[in-house]
Amino acid sequence: MLLVLVLFFPLVAALLTYASGNKQAWKVALGLSAVEFALSFILLNNYAKHGVIESVSKVWISNPHILFAISCDGLSLLLVLLTTFLVPVIILSSINKQIENTRTLYALVLLMQFALIGVFVAMDGFLYYIFWELALIPIYFIALLWGENKDKDFRSTAIFKFFVYTLAGSLFMLVAFIYLYSKSGSFLIQDLYNLDLSTTEQCWLAAAFFFAFAIKIPIFPFHTWQADTYKEAPTVGTMLLAGIMLKMGLYSLLRWLLPIVPHGVIALNPILITLSVIGIVYGSVIAIQQKDIKRLLAYSSFAHVGLIAAGIFSLTIEGFQGAVVQMLAHGVNVVGAFFAGEIILRRTGTLEISKLGGIRNVAPKFATCFILVVLASVALPTTNAFIGEFLLLYGTFEYNTWLSIVAGLTIILGAVYMLKMYQRTMLGETNSLTAGFTDLSISEMAVFGVLIAAIFICGVYPKPILEIAGPALDNILKYTLR
Repeated sequence: MLLVLVLFFPLVAALLTYASGNKQAWKVALGLSAVEFALSFILLNNYAKHGVIESVSKVWISNPHILFAISCDGLSLLLVLLTTFLVPVIILSSINKQIENTRTLYALVLLMQFALIGVFVAMDGFLYYIFWELALIPIYFIALLWGENKDKDFRSTAIFKFFVYTLAGSLFMLVAFIYLYSKSGSFLIQDLYNLDLSTTEQCWLAAAFFFAFAIKIPIFPFHTWQADTYKEAPTVGTMLLAGIMLKMGLYSLLRWLLPIVPHGVIALNPILITLSVIGIVYGSVIAIQQKDIKRLLAYSSFAHVGLIAAGIFSLTIEGFQGAVVQMLAHGVNVVGAFFAGEIILRRTGTLEISKLGGIRNVAPKFATCFILVVLASVALPTTNAFIGEFLLLYGTFEYNTWLSIVAGLTIILGAVYMLKMYQRTMLGETNSLTAGFTDLSISEMAVFGVLIAAIFICGVYPKPILEIAGPALDNILKYTLR
């Protein structure tokens, strides 16, 4: 079946890339990841034409009863498409950088793609948990071995903190799944949806799931690993983390948390949505104070995903729709922003904002592409993030007016730190670091061209996204409010 091919092709691609040798690795990885995107697009086309949900369910382990159960409805399909779209873009963005042992790096990227797709299509809790944990392994080694900080001890400490923190959160989720299995005799998601659990049981289970997902997203106050990890990881790793991996947690809120323990979520919801909104303001305020581009973008990402989580916890269809649109938009925009930072680092050797300036004078193409990504990040109308933020704020408004007003500060604060960063790095007079800044190469233009096209296509015409995700979101809301 096509879905099985879409799932396992990146694993085969990873092996082929590793076997290809360092000189050819990027070409093999790029070509195979492009094939994977084409396969996922065929999957999308089949769903759009026929409305057929691809699924496979086979007994994997008899005792305990575990199924190799995968399926791809509209929600899963959009996250799979985001993953397969961004991976070749991320690979292409790195080809002009001097990288040691490229075959291993790109093989790990493709292995991570395999795990990420597994998370989005797994419909058995045990299988889902395996893919969830598997995704952590390649990003750990990518960040540890190819990190950009010459202080290896500090880098090792930051990455180790990220690994332990996320692994510890995952153990709470595993305990929750084991408890659910003891009640149902199954890990299959549909069986877990129909369990009859008391409100007290659901509250404890909701807390366990939330802890695991909140660390991965991250949601305040479980975010302390993020800025250091984003800073220490190579840009390829940061793009994977921010562009795709954090979507695992947001997706899981919709797919696993809300429908399985709806009464627990409703009971805890005032706390959950408040933490999400706190993260919006906190992340934005901290971003304004940052002097390093990469750390600023890390806190910006933290603030944006806080708004997505708040929309999900509004328990409204508008909030769900906004979350899906914004997950896709955030993935594209944050990859573009980190790519711009990577180009600045390659050309100047620094990401300190105070040391830059005047880049527009010597690299107008780069400055133009960068401002378009910045404007998308602040949700300018006709860009991809505008409709997502509107729906998220509307959903939050339906839940609580005052929370929506506080969440809406992200529009103002986001414009402050993003435009201020652009002004200080791109405008003004050049200096000794920026005077020799060269404009975009052909491959760099290609990366920006693809991302900017996605920004405006989705911004001008988001209807297909809403239509594809609609049936799955309606079903999730039905189970959540039953």
